[in-house]
Amino acid sequence: MPPAEGEWRLWHSSYRMFAGTDFTFGTVRTGVYLLEPYEITLGDSDVGDMALPRNDGIRFGRDRRAANKITFELGVDSVGSGSTRLARHAANLSKLSQFAQAWDAEALRLQYGHSATLSTTQGGRSRRFYGRPRRWAAAGSRLTHQGYTPVVAEFQCVDDTAYDDVEQVERVPLRWAVKPGGIGGPIRGPIWSPGGIRNPAWWPAPTGPGSPPVHLPGHVVNRGTKPTWPVITIYGQITTPVVKLEGRWTLTLDLSLKAGEAVTIDTRPWIATVTRGSASVAGLIRRGSPRLDQMRMPPGNCVFDLDGKGAPNAYMTVAWRDAFSYL
Repeated sequence: MPPAEGEWRLWHSSYRMFAGTDFTFGTVRTGVYLLEPYEITLGDSDVGDMALPRNDGIRFGRDRRAANKITFELGVDSVGSGSTRLARHAANLSKLSQFAQAWDAEALRLQYGHSATLSTTQGGRSRRFYGRPRRWAAAGSRLTHQGYTPVVAEFQCVDDTAYDDVEQVERVPLRWAVKPGGIGGPIRGPIWSPGGIRNPAWWPAPTGPGSPPVHLPGHVVNRGTKPTWPVITIYGQITTPVVKLEGRWTLTLDLSLKAGEAVTIDTRPWIATVTRGSASVAGLIRRGSPRLDQMRMPPGNCVFDLDGKGAPNAYMTVAWRDAFSYL
């Protein structure tokens, strides 16, 4: 569930003996509140500029953007946790220990490539960042004995993008199962699929005032302002599945999936895997297919398609989060 307005939630799963984290902060209600507005720093550019031979000036190259960093100045407040100075001091140290444990993220540090999730709600918009908590500094002082300690904490993002906290998922059936061939024209309709339900892939959607919207399989919308990373899962029974984003790219896998088997193509750069179960099958991507870092969804309307030789119950799911340059 998204955090409340103005709050931030740091979350990651456990690993072996090391506990996971679920820590909420940012408002007076949480006991760890912002002293100054949060600061999102855009990562520096790694520029590819080159000097022009025997000429003045430079030639611009391909620039790369480093990841963002989020800085928090926080007050850890336990003043109301006891009637004596000793009780307030103890409560404040306990709260600081809980905060430091969450920011230490030992379960993440021991795993290559794994990220925490930092979610927030600002202006009614729920967003999340992927990355790892890094610097944490508590300014211990005489105020700590009274139950209050200021803290500076930093979160290193994995990229320069904020993602919608709600994940969108679209189920895309196998192409021939949705669009069977062998029907000649002209045809006067409507055409009805088994069970008496109109199949919108066979017949145009009704138009005119009062007509209900008809959703076509595979038609999705990235409502963000930036391209985003889809996570595609193909379910068997299917041979040589072909995943296509219309007008953008086509990926083919040289494998067969039995009923009950699935392969997941996770294009997110901080994961970037193609797996069947726990095994990598990235080597089965056919030559001519795009690299995973080229398989982004642009903002706006997109159409996904699944093709291949398979049973009519074969399908894929496309999961994504709308992407934004800022909150």
